[in-house]
Amino acid sequence: MKHRIVVLGAGYSGAVAAGRVAARLYRDEVSVTLVNGESDFVERVRMHEVATGRDLKLRPFEEMYAGTGVELKVAKVTGVDVDRKTVALDSEELEYDTLVYALGSRWNPQGVPGVAEHAYEIASRPGALRLRERLTSLTAGQTVTVVGGGLTGVEFVTELAESRPDLDVAFVVRGELGDWLSPKGRRHLRKVLDRLGITVHEKAAVTRVDADQLTTAEGGAIPAAVTVWTAGFAVHPIVEATSLEVSDTGRIVVDETMRSVSHPDVYAVGDAAYAMGSKNKPLRMSCASGQPMAWQAADSIAARLTGGKLGHAPLFYFNQCISLGRKDGLIQYVTTDDRAVNATLTGRVAAVYKELICKGAAWGTENPTMGLPTRRRHVISQPVPLHEWTS
Repeated sequence: MKHRIVVLGAGYSGAVAAGRVAARLYRDEVSVTLVNGESDFVERVRMHEVATGRDLKLRPFEEMYAGTGVELKVAKVTGVDVDRKTVALDSEELEYDTLVYALGSRWNPQGVPGVAEHAYEIASRPGALRLRERLTSLTAGQTVTVVGGGLTGVEFVTELAESRPDLDVAFVVRGELGDWLSPKGRRHLRKVLDRLGITVHEKAAVTRVDADQLTTAEGGAIPAAVTVWTAGFAVHPIVEATSLEVSDTGRIVVDETMRSVSHPDVYAVGDAAYAMGSKNKPLRMSCASGQPMAWQAADSIAARLTGGKLGHAPLFYFNQCISLGRKDGLIQYVTTDDRAVNATLTGRVAAVYKELICKGAAWGTENPTMGLPTRRRHVISQPVPLHEWTS
């Protein structure tokens, strides 16, 4: 009987994990099923571009996985029972021997009144397309207010201001503008926002969102014909209903091989996983974290099933790549545990660099073995027990 591997979610992490593990094993010994709600790959790091009017290249999974042995099921995951080892879909139930959980994250209203009713999000393609439609209806001088000072907020607010100079664009951040960047990086960011005419409201915690304005903790009102909420992400709620061990933020706690610490037949990758990186610091939700996690999980599954050597590549950061519209960018260099150092790359060169990173991430998803020679291995009758593995 084939060993059944089921991968939930086909974002940057799940798509890579499915393709890579399938390339490591013989098709007559394992089945790899990838479950996703959409039939093509979504470049999530480009949703700010979609929202402002750009059309992206379609990347159908049917073409991506042709000849790989990966079976795609376009369906919605409605539940996971890790004790029965089953996955409930909107149309059927799947049984698995090994599960890779990669359902990722979604926008996080953070319990602020009015956000769900009045704000727009760009954490998903449907959300980005809804916002795109709304933006096309705005006339000159109307205000779009973006809430959330992280990478997503910065990229969207600059993209919008550049593509729609006729609008009044505002940016609301809880702390100081770019407070996670180096002094050099903060100066460049502020320079770009000033050039684009973006109004910045710093140290402003939003406590309510209405149809035409925001209210801050200080009691002030900020006008907004459209509010775009980019203030953080939350993991998919399906995990909450399982018996998997999770962190205080609901992410699945995994070991250095991306294996659940509570259920050894479950692996988690991407935004859904709580994994440690350099200096024992949790990896942040990002494409930069997700793809290396997927490589590790796929190779670990293959090694355990075939009795091969269990490798472990340290996961660490090198830089943060930020687009500031189509013509400017900021590459913030960081320590291995993601703390900014006072070294940056800016301007047009940085914009080109960021574009290459985005294209590379998409290419890596379509080519999960990263161009390396692949040696398939046979599944052994009894996978090696967990206690026999060392890192």
